[in-house]
Amino acid sequence: MHIKKLLLPFLLVLSLLALFRRTVARSAPVKPLPGQSSYAAIDAYLAGEMHRLKMPGAFLAVVEGNQITHRRGFGRSHPGGAAPTPQTPFFIGSLTKSVTAMAVVQLVEAGKVDLDTPVQHYLPWFRVADPQASSQITVRHLLNQTSSLPESCGEVGLADFSNGADATERQARALASVDLKYPVGSICEYCNMNYNLLGLIIEAASGKAYADYVHEHIFTPLNMSHSYSSPVEARQNGLAMGHRYWFGVPFPAPNLPTPHGSLPSGQLISTGEDMAHYLIAQLNDGRFEDIQILSPVGLDELHHGVREYRKMGVSAGKYAMGWFVGTIGQTKILWHSGTNADFGAYMAILPEQKKGLVLLFNADHHWFNPIVAQVGARAVTLLAGEPPLRMLFALMLPWMLHGQLLIPALQIAGMANTLRLLRRWRLNPGERPSGQRMWGLHILLPLILNLTIAATLKPMLGKRRDYLMLFMPDYAWLAIICGSLALAWSSLRTVLVLRAVTNSPQP
Repeated sequence: MHIKKLLLPFLLVLSLLALFRRTVARSAPVKPLPGQSSYAAIDAYLAGEMHRLKMPGAFLAVVEGNQITHRRGFGRSHPGGAAPTPQTPFFIGSLTKSVTAMAVVQLVEAGKVDLDTPVQHYLPWFRVADPQASSQITVRHLLNQTSSLPESCGEVGLADFSNGADATERQARALASVDLKYPVGSICEYCNMNYNLLGLIIEAASGKAYADYVHEHIFTPLNMSHSYSSPVEARQNGLAMGHRYWFGVPFPAPNLPTPHGSLPSGQLISTGEDMAHYLIAQLNDGRFEDIQILSPVGLDELHHGVREYRKMGVSAGKYAMGWFVGTIGQTKILWHSGTNADFGAYMAILPEQKKGLVLLFNADHHWFNPIVAQVGARAVTLLAGEPPLRMLFALMLPWMLHGQLLIPALQIAGMANTLRLLRRWRLNPGERPSGQRMWGLHILLPLILNLTIAATLKPMLGKRRDYLMLFMPDYAWLAIICGSLALAWSSLRTVLVLRAVTNSPQP
């Protein structure tokens, strides 16, 4: 009996160690073989990551100087279909922010926008809860993510699917009730609303709709002929099928609604080839072929990192204008990742080496953002010739998503064990606990554990509920089901245990 009790935990530990070893082994640094190009090494690395992450499809484009030097599609753009092509559209998520920032700096160079002018000059109705802070936030603060607008208010908008022409402005006007936790300009806090506001400033300064301006002044000059602001148009031209991860496994998510109001911060659609054209302009002083889309001075402004951005205590580098700025080894890098509910993206340039790459994925999850960033960063290290990075958390994250299923399994096992224990106490009154053992082991400890699980329900009761349901549906449904069950069971279990230990034994 004792051997059986010890054997199960022992086998479980061995299994977890085996999974960990397997995960790390699959993500070992990829080094070019003798005579092998860095492109072949990148392809091999990405193929391994696609398998490890169960990623349905991806596209890679590499640029050097003013040329696209490598293109490769992986997996499938649609279930049962072929690999993505250079012209297969993907949602690019927050890579959109760089496009929006470029549009603003174009308007600066046209004399229509001033970076250090308050937002209220262009949007007189703009307000946050503090009137003084409202008047202090400038265009530059929005671009550098230093307005102190909280990240959460940008997430809420991603689950607002109204498609009226005023969707962005309506969400921006709702900021009038938002309190800023920090003084304006004091910290870098990533918030989509910064770039949604910039989209409105582009419209006010140019007299054009945001989508029209971007198409006319960025997509067309850069020959980005397969880039879109409309999901309907993109679907007509072969938009890849997006997927959402449930417990680490991707499932097709056809025709998810699009938050039109968040277009300037993360809803543009493009292809590997088109984004390569965009990176060429970034690497060549704002020039693509014979078109000067931005001056070298304007491009330097875009690429100038201002304030460090930290997430959960980890630095992502300094935020510039739609770009993070940092280093890989001794090499300077500008990069950005993008997260939609069902698409992921990553782009990076190495200005000193005149190299860059873009990666587009047709699956994502809120918690996959660090993985997308890791995969992209490790591909860039191979391109740069730097030692590959190791990120243990990102390596383990897929298994953590699988592990969410342990919560309901352990809940059911705990309930069954409690019912079995109560039955034994009824049959054998002498085994009933008393005193500190009863209160500590059988009342307080289970109560704490159940209330801890019930606490996962709290985010589902607030403003972020719809966002969580969209971007992390597995966690959202677990929080609702397991949190509610834990809340109800914590009370019921306490009553049942107290009744069992206080009732007199039946004769």
